[in-house]
Amino acid sequence: MKIAIGNDHAGPEYKKAILEMLRDKGHEVTNYGTDTFDSVDYPDFGHPVANDVSEGKVDFGIVICGSGNGIAMTVNKHPKVRAALCWTKEIASLARQHNDANIISIPARFTSIPQAVDMVETFINTTFEGGRHANRVNKISC
Repeated sequence: MKIAIGNDHAGPEYKKAILEMLRDKGHEVTNYGTDTFDSVDYPDFGHPVANDVSEGKVDFGIVICGSGNGIAMTVNKHPKVRAALCWTKEIASLARQHNDANIISIPARFTSIPQAVDMVETFINTTFEGGRHANRVNKISC
């Protein structure tokens, strides 16, 4: 599976743990995130992830910022992107099952690293249920 990841200064440690898990499982990951804690602007790291998802270059995207909100708002501006802000693996699962989300947004200041790793693993391994949810998902794009 191909995955793109991007993060601001709130997420280097989260990204490192997520990258380790994904690579251990044989996934190909493109890293657009910062590796430092120096203040940066999350859109600079979210847009490249969203571009890869929108253009079909990757199967999924992962974005991380302090609250998860700003970077989710950024990536959701792109066509074909359905980013979900998740703070539990149950929400990550439902985002895939019911919303066919293709980017998970993680709030680093409100989740632990092990929790974030579990959410990503759940997210990429959960399939969209389709059915009654497909009609709703088809109405999301403007």
